[in-house]
This record gives sequence, C-alpha cells and structure tokens, in this order.
Amino acid sequence: MDIRPSQKILRRFAGCLTGLAMVVANPAQAADGGIAGGPTASNRIAFSNSYEGSDFRKVMVRNWQEVVAQAQKDGLIREAPVASANNSASEQAAHIQDMIVKGVDAIVILAASDTALNGVIKDACNAGIVVVVMASLVTERCVYTVDYDWSAMGRVEMDYIAERLKGNGTLLEIRGIAGDATDKNISAGIRKAAGDYPGLKFAKTVYGNWTASVARKEVALALPSLPHIDAVATQGGDGYGAAMAFKAAGRPLPIIVMGNRQDELALWKQERDANGYETVSVSATPSVSQVGFWVAQQILAGKQVPKFVEVPLVRIDAKDLDAWLSTMPVGGAANPYYSQASVAAMIDAAVNHTAAPTPLPEVVKQ
Repeated sequence: MDIRPSQKILRRFAGCLTGLAMVVANPAQAADGGIAGGPTASNRIAFSNSYEGSDFRKVMVRNWQEVVAQAQKDGLIREAPVASANNSASEQAAHIQDMIVKGVDAIVILAASDTALNGVIKDACNAGIVVVVMASLVTERCVYTVDYDWSAMGRVEMDYIAERLKGNGTLLEIRGIAGDATDKNISAGIRKAAGDYPGLKFAKTVYGNWTASVARKEVALALPSLPHIDAVATQGGDGYGAAMAFKAAGRPLPIIVMGNRQDELALWKQERDANGYETVSVSATPSVSQVGFWVAQQILAGKQVPKFVEVPLVRIDAKDLDAWLSTMPVGGAANPYYSQASVAAMIDAAVNHTAAPTPLPEVVKQ
C-alpha cells in the first residue's frame, strides 16, 4: 500500500508553514480581526448546490457568479465552478467527488441532506480541502457552517401573528421540501415559538417546496377542508402562491408572513394600497452564497474562522416595504450584497459573540 502523502496534502502542509512564517514575520497577518491577506490567487473554490429549481436558488447562483467575477478581477481567486443537483443527494455526492478528484482547494456546499453527504464530505476534508456548508446542515464535524438562526425566524413570525391576533387564531403552516434539514429547523422554530401562545392553533400543514406555484397548488387542495384561517406561517417563496390560492377560493386574505420575494412584496404593496393590508416579511437571502464564498476564501487566506458563522436574516416591516421593493427586479428577492470586508466583519462578530450588522435596502446590489 502506498502511504506517501498526496500532492494536495503536501501543498496544504507547505502552505501552513508559509502562513506560520508570515505570521511570525508580521503579526498583523494573523488577521484576528479584519480581512486576511494571505495569497489565494491560485486557489479554486467550487460550489455544490443541491437544487436550482426556484427563483431564489437561481438568484443565489447568479450572486455567486457575480462575486467570483469580482474576486477574479481583484486577483483573489483562480476559478469557482458551480454544480447544481436536482435535489438528489446521490447526484450531489457525485458532483462533490468530482470536485475532489479535480483537486479544488475549497468546496462550498448547500446540502440536500444532513447525513447522506457525510462520507464524501469526509473524503474532501481528508484530502485537505476546506469544506463550508451554507444555509443547510450536515452532521459531519469537519466542516465550517454558514447559516441562519432559524429559530429566530420562527420567533419573528409567531410574535407578529400573536400580536396581530391578540394571541388567538387558526393557522396554516406552509413548509419547504420534506426531509430537508432547513425545512425541519424553520418548522421547529415556528412550533417552538407558537408554544408560547396556546390560543394559536394549527389547522393544517402543507409542503410548498419554497416555490409559489407548488404552494398555490397545495394550499388550494387543502382549503376546502379547512375552517377560517387567520394567519399563514411560511418559510419563504410561498407567500404569493398562498395568497393566490385564497383569492381563487373566494376566501378573505389572512395574515400571510411573506418571504422577501419580489412577487410577495408587490402583492403586499398592492393590497396595502387598496385596503390597508398589513403583514411582515422575513427570510434568508440568496446572497448567502457570497458569504459562503468569502468564508472559504478567508480560511484559505489564513483567517481564524469559527466552525459556525451566523448570517443575519432580513426582516422587512411595513415602514421598509417600499424601500426594499424598489431594489428588486421581477423575480428577485431581498438581496444584500456581501463584500469581502462585510463577511470578514461577520466572521469577527461570530468570534466575539456579537451581532452582525443588519442588511439595509440602500446597500442592495442586483
């Protein structure tokens, strides 16, 4: 059996020695705070995306490509290819295996499963590849995770609904993709927060796949058997479809928590202007892919990064609706642009256990 170390491991070991020498020569290079400046121009960072079937995911991929193009111009990266699976863990595992064989330096993964990719992820880590899992979770412990506090999303939804309904009402829950770890975490956050309001009762749960067309179909199928619905708890991308289902059924529009998509916010504005409709919108951002990219780049550059980096959710209240909506093209979403500096600050906030800056509409870039 050949027990000689691979070329990649040798390169990684040499890189560590080089980085250590740089730190000794110049303590500022350790980048305990701010941007790490270690050389990454020859590195390759790949993006393994579990699914590209929604507008949100399509914008996410465009955001990745946008930030990569700028990083290449700035001499910070060699290339950063994307491979999207069709919500298939086995297909995604094959993509990651191919990335390992091609010798990339880092892989950013939006995982289709919290367990099914563990083997191939472990292979990547053993090959000396930096693995960053974003907006999803895996149980393999060698990864860095970039994600949201999903319980906070559930808390925003339930506190708002409870305040509007004075603690009593009948609810419909629209979940994401069955079996997905993010879906489980958001739903758990919603149910945990709802436990503080015993007067709120869930009449039904449907799965909308984070897509307006699927949510519309599933809500329409459920409505004939449901009582009056006071509010709809969502996960993002399903608010517009839910509203269309209620309208088609001739039912009054309940409080529907929106998910920061352009069609949802445009509907909210239309209903607000026509009859004073009120709601709130909260969700992840498609530009989380940019956070994943910069976290990987900063690890390669020598920055000390904790195993978990929290990305702030974007909450849109009534006073912010017009400002956010003005930034979005049709089919878009609330989409703050994350620069290398802003992600370095996000990493520092995670290290120091402080809150990362909340994204604002005036810094949005499409």
